[in-house]
Amino acid sequence: MAGKTFPWVRAQVPWATGWQFTRGTHDGLPLLSYDCAPRDKLATFRQLRAKDLRPNGNDPVAVLYGRHNRSGVTWFASLYLIATAAPVRPMTPAKWTALAKANLARRICADCGHDRLYVVPTSTRQCWTCFEASENHEMTEAA
Repeated sequence: MAGKTFPWVRAQVPWATGWQFTRGTHDGLPLLSYDCAPRDKLATFRQLRAKDLRPNGNDPVAVLYGRHNRSGVTWFASLYLIATAAPVRPMTPAKWTALAKANLARRICADCGHDRLYVVPTSTRQCWTCFEASENHEMTEAA
């Protein structure tokens, strides 16, 4: 059997005062294998979001890696310090209004101009009624 892809290395890390074992470096950051990162100090972007936090413009301090058993694909995820994370900014009324307008624009049919209460397909920008009518019109013209 071949050697480990990422061998254990003792290294200084920004989240601890002493040495810790890592799996080397990846893109200049300490590499940690799955389930070896301290969960009370480091989190991925999605884990920060689940705690209503954001990285606050800070760069990742480590990289987490794992391997999918079935496909054998190795995946990497950036890890951020929870201590330097900031709360997520709340949505302002202006942002809610802009989001509502954007969602409304996705529901309006380009032909009839009605709000169809569902997102119209981006390929045609038509509701199903207008799409079927234009398809029938094309069929009668072709005949």
